[in-house]
Order: sequence, then C-alpha cells, then structure tokens
Amino acid sequence: MSKIVETNFGTLVDSKRVARGSASNVTKKGAFYVFSIRVENDDIREYSFTDRARAEQMREILISHLETRISKKIKKSN
Repeated sequence: MSKIVETNFGTLVDSKRVARGSASNVTKKGAFYVFSIRVENDDIREYSFTDRARAEQMREILISHLETRISKKIKKSN
C-alpha cells in the first residue's frame, strides 16, 4: 500500500492512483500489444511488445517506477 502524501496546497495525493491513471491499458494494434504512459504533461511514451504477458508485466513495472517518481517529486516540493 502506498503512502498518501499531503501537497503544499493541502490536498492529499495517493501516488499509486496517480501513476495508474497515467498509464493506458494494454491494447492490440496489429501484431503488437501497445500501452502508453504519460510521464509529464507533454511527455507521453508509447511501448509495444509482441507478447501480451510481457506487455502487462512491463506496464506494472513502469507504473511502480512512475509511482516512486511522483512520491519523490511531491516530497521534494514540500
């Protein structure tokens, strides 16, 4: 369970939910399984894999990396 952090504005943020909301679901496009992750407002990265299980696993890994990045960014700004 991720820790809920309070921002400078007084709002509570659950970094896990924010990270999950930044990632799209895995979809099949042609021969590839594709998902995208919004790292910043203007930085959207798209990943494609030939195996659905590998795509799902990598999506979870990247969500966890994004979660730690968001929590560090919030803690740094406080």
